[in-house]
Order: sequence, then structure tokens, then C-alpha cells
Amino acid sequence: MQRAKLDTLLAFLAVARERSFTRAAAQLGVSQSTLSHTIRELEVRLGIRLLTRTTRSVSPTEAGARLLRNIGPHFDEIEAELDALSDLREKPGGTVRITASEHGYTSVLWPKIVKLLRQYPDIKVEIVVDNALIDIAAERFDAGVRLGEQVAKDMIAMRIGPDVRFAVVGAKSYLGKRPGPKTPQELLGHSCINVRLPTRGGLWAWDFERDGHEFKVRVEGQIVVNGMVPVFDAALAGLGLAYVPEDLAEPHLKDGRLVRVLDEWCPYWPGYHLYYPSRRQTSPAFTVVLEALRHRG
Repeated sequence: MQRAKLDTLLAFLAVARERSFTRAAAQLGVSQSTLSHTIRELEVRLGIRLLTRTTRSVSPTEAGARLLRNIGPHFDEIEAELDALSDLREKPGGTVRITASEHGYTSVLWPKIVKLLRQYPDIKVEIVVDNALIDIAAERFDAGVRLGEQVAKDMIAMRIGPDVRFAVVGAKSYLGKRPGPKTPQELLGHSCINVRLPTRGGLWAWDFERDGHEFKVRVEGQIVVNGMVPVFDAALAGLGLAYVPEDLAEPHLKDGRLVRVLDEWCPYWPGYHLYYPSRRQTSPAFTVVLEALRHRG
């Protein structure tokens, strides 16, 4: 097959997988107009429409879905084999794509990745910060970073950080108006800052443990957010109590802007793990990333 035809198929795969001409064009390093023209040429050559376009979305037609399903894995195998050729190089090279939660990125992933990139200039790392539990195989990530109990059972999981503890905190301006809770059940009488989970759309229940018994409390409050930055903004503004990673709260606790409650009810939970498909053929670059992230505490 001519090289030009291979390029058009790669362009189609990018658009069909990303469901977006904008994201696919950025991935391929071409303009949207050039990419759109390439797809039209492919459809004309094949004599069938492959993509359904609207002002807001792009999706494969029945023929497009069939083409994606049948040729996509073959191109992935070719890409994996090309990556494997880096075995022959003196220094490992290639791109590794990782998705991580907001806290996992700041507390564990980023400090280690910085050191890795300085040591291995031929390795590139693409990091997508997303609190949703992403299907890394479907989204073509090499690995993901999540807390231990959130890792799917069919994945290989490797610990990359220490155990994590959460804290219930509030501003002095809030706690000065009412006594702090003595038990988690008393949270039901307080205004609390809720976090909406991106994967299922529900609100995050707060986890506690005492005398070997684990339980969750679903709290109520005036505000719902979807990340740690707005959680702290709301807590510091005195809008209620927040359930946050202990390490992120520590600076605010030290300077007295926040006060901790229910300390004895907050246990340590399994720390962050890097997870990836068990069937994945690891490239030399990915192997280097694994060893750089491995927790040795």
C-alpha cells in the first residue's frame, strides 16, 4: 500500500478514536482543515462515508466503526514493534502516556517524573490529569495512577507511593460559629463541602475507621465541586468542613488558616499505585518509567 494511503488511514484512526478533529489534529501535528481534507479524500476513494459530523461531535458510521475495529489493532501492533526497536538503542526512548488523579499527580507522580526526564532526555511522558476512573486500554494510555483500592482487578498494580491519610478540616471562621464534630455521625449537622465523582456522577462519601470498623458518611452542604483547589477555596472561605488529603492540608494547618477535627477517626489507606494491562508488551521506555516510579519506602 502506498505511503499516502497509510497516512490517510492513520488520520482516520486518530479522528475516530478522539471523536474530535481538534484533538486529532493536535495529536498528528496538522491543521484541522488539512485533516478534514484528508478524511474527505479517504471517503471519496473508498466510496463510503466513515464519519458522521455535527457541530458538536464526530462519531464513526457503521462502516467507520468496522474499519476502526479491524485495522486499529494492527496499527497498534506496528507501533508497539517500532517502540520495541528502541531495545537496540544505547538510551531508551519513546513516549509513555499516563493518566493520574489530581492528588496522585501532585503528591507522587510529578516529583518522580521530573527526575526521570532529566536523566533520560530521549523519553517523553504525556500526563493527563483526570479524576475519573479512565479505561486506559480504550483511551490508549500506557498506565494510570490511582489509590490502591481503586485499581481494577485485571490490571497489574505497582505501588508508587506511601499510604495516604485524609483529614477533616475547617476554617476558624466556620468552627467559631458552632462546636466541631466529635464523631463522624455529627457531620450530618454541619455544612460540608462535597466533591462530585466524574466517573459515575455521584457525590464522594467520606471514609472513616474506628476499632477495625470501616464506614462511610454522606454529607450535605451548600457547595459541590470537582477538584481539590475549589475544595480548599471553599474551606478557607469558611463555607464548611472539607475532607482532603492530609499532605495538602498541612500548610494551612501550620499557618492556622484551617483547623483539624475527627483526627482519631481518619485512618491510613493504601497509597497510590501505577496500574497497566497485564497483556501489555512493555517497551524499554515504559520499563524505565516503572522503575523510576516504584515505591521503595
